[in-house]
Amino acid sequence: MIRAVIFDYGEVLCTQDRAAHQRLIALTGLDRDAFERLYWRDRRDYDLGHLDGPAYWAKFARDAGRTFTPTQISDLIATDVLMWITLNPPMLDWAASLQDAGFFTAILSNMVPEVLRTMLQEFAWLATFNQLTWSCELGIAKPDPAIYAFTCDRLGVRPDEALFLDDKLENIRGAEAFGLQALQFSNITQLRHDLAAHGLLAQLPEPVVV
Repeated sequence: MIRAVIFDYGEVLCTQDRAAHQRLIALTGLDRDAFERLYWRDRRDYDLGHLDGPAYWAKFARDAGRTFTPTQISDLIATDVLMWITLNPPMLDWAASLQDAGFFTAILSNMVPEVLRTMLQEFAWLATFNQLTWSCELGIAKPDPAIYAFTCDRLGVRPDEALFLDDKLENIRGAEAFGLQALQFSNITQLRHDLAAHGLLAQLPEPVVV
């Protein structure tokens, strides 16, 4: 029996802002492939809080064979934040319907400090979730089983009583290995299909496909 639904944030409760993504690439002066390779190379250390924004982008510059001024680094940080704060309203609506139906809800996200700071300032709806688990605060990131354990413990549920949604397959596999029920998210239409295929619509409110 499902008692809780645990959401990833990036590409689940939010969608990547494409215009900000394009601007971020342009600010680095790299082509898309080189940018993506370097952007993700040290992202885990950034998510873990081992790097802050200036240190992350300074290392990015060194790896790219470039030098960024303090002003350029500030622009890169601000644009990176903008890239991750465009919300996904149908998923927020579904989270609200779960809350109204009495289910526990949580966000479990690999998250960098600067994006989190903006979210906490601007998103009052975060307070409607029973648990907020951010990698940069704990120094633990998905798919480490410890972060799933921490979230379930804070919710007061067994792993098999929670459904976890994430866009990244490695995080889904980590959640399943820990004992969570887990579905890889791509869009709300696919989510509804997957919930139905797993017999979960008998327990959970149905997502509204728009």
